[in-house]
Amino acid sequence: MHIVLQLIPKKYLIGGTLILLGLSGLLIMSTIVAITGEFEKDSQQSEVTEIEGGGIGVGTANVSPEVMKYQPLLEKYAQKHGLDASYVPIMMALMMQESGGRGNDPMQSSESFCGSVGCISSPELSVDKGVLHFKSVLEKAHYDLKLCLQSYNFGGGFINYVMKNGGKYTPELAISFSQSQYQKVKHTGIYHCVRPEMVPYQACYGDAKYVDAVGRRRCLYSNVRKEPC
Repeated sequence: MHIVLQLIPKKYLIGGTLILLGLSGLLIMSTIVAITGEFEKDSQQSEVTEIEGGGIGVGTANVSPEVMKYQPLLEKYAQKHGLDASYVPIMMALMMQESGGRGNDPMQSSESFCGSVGCISSPELSVDKGVLHFKSVLEKAHYDLKLCLQSYNFGGGFINYVMKNGGKYTPELAISFSQSQYQKVKHTGIYHCVRPEMVPYQACYGDAKYVDAVGRRRCLYSNVRKEPC
């Protein structure tokens, strides 16, 4: 072996050694990156939980621990009101958008329940009435999730508006409805644009981008989004 090494030019021996050291370094670095990636993944998982659902709303929902704790109640009231359990993930994404699971009215059900903000002070009552309202809007929207979600934000009047203007949800109809409603209420000074990009349109009633907002929290494979997240 010693004789063989003597026959190999020194420059090749040095080059081979450097290549081996480089490969070893890459191997060590890859191991460190893999370990670090797993650590970050575990860390993120503690903040956001992925919920799976089937049926019409097949997909997943990325929600916070505050929303996650309401999953049993959402399932309970979905069963009570005869709503398929496959809609629980989309309602969790909706709750994430509405409140992040915080406060006494996590589904922001007060207006649909009693016509005014703040009349609900019980989280369980909020879920109960929120699920009931979601089911009602879903049925009126003929199970069109986009129309259902936007109507949950705008109110049932948006469904009538859509039916008179083509019968199908479009982002343009959401903006025009927001514009028309804002003209009726802007004198109150209560309403303002929740999205800066809607200011030029004066579409400041509700959230005209609500479908997209919930869709980003809920990865749908039908209706709301046609491609996997």
